[in-house]
Amino acid sequence: MSGHSKWANIKFRKEIADKKKGKLFTKLAQQITSAARENSEIKLRLAIDKARQNNLPSDNIDRAIKRGKGQLEGTKFEEVVYEGFGPERVAILISAITDNKNRTTAEIRNVLDKNGGKLSGNGSVAWMFEPKGVIRIETDGASNNKEKIELAAIDAGAEDVETEEKAVLIYTKVEDLEKIKKTLEEKGWQVASTDISQVPKNTVKITNPESAKKILKLMDALDKFEEINSVAANFDIPEELIAQTEKGDEI
Repeated sequence: MSGHSKWANIKFRKEIADKKKGKLFTKLAQQITSAARENSEIKLRLAIDKARQNNLPSDNIDRAIKRGKGQLEGTKFEEVVYEGFGPERVAILISAITDNKNRTTAEIRNVLDKNGGKLSGNGSVAWMFEPKGVIRIETDGASNNKEKIELAAIDAGAEDVETEEKAVLIYTKVEDLEKIKKTLEEKGWQVASTDISQVPKNTVKITNPESAKKILKLMDALDKFEEINSVAANFDIPEELIAQTEKGDEI
């Protein structure tokens, strides 16, 4: 699942930056709307918790819920899932909340076309992903700290654990996410974020510097669209290449 973890790490840093820019509120409201529309109790609870942690006003939360449930007059929103491929045949799964499907489809197709990708038919890549609960715990980088978190997560019922330089990502069954999160918090670990994500079953390892730059450029372009709720991809790019692209270094 390493391709997911590296993109999740980038996304986490982007969320911090978006919060500073005031962009995060829109994304949080979209996630609530999507969960309410889907009528998923666990997703809605997670989305609301995340919104409250980031100080989204209660009125915004209420409007997002009503919008998702179709209780607001006026503009009607719908969730659309797009499937496609990026450079190096990387599979991409995109979830969008939109009031104009035709416009959003054209915009997403345009971004993919300009960045070496393309839209594909329904079912072309969805089978390559599966929904998982993802818990992120920040660490001080000490290996023994990570090992303790990993053991605690496995004991609590986690399916998989991945470690990064200063974080641990814990993968769970969707239905076990809240139980495992609560168990870890009771053991004293501070959870930085929880989410339900589409995790790739297999990944495409990217070692070519130019391919890495193109893929990350595409993902960044997709992430800038307010209508896009989430993006999942099955690339696996080494951390050093990601770090270099983030710094703007030549790679």
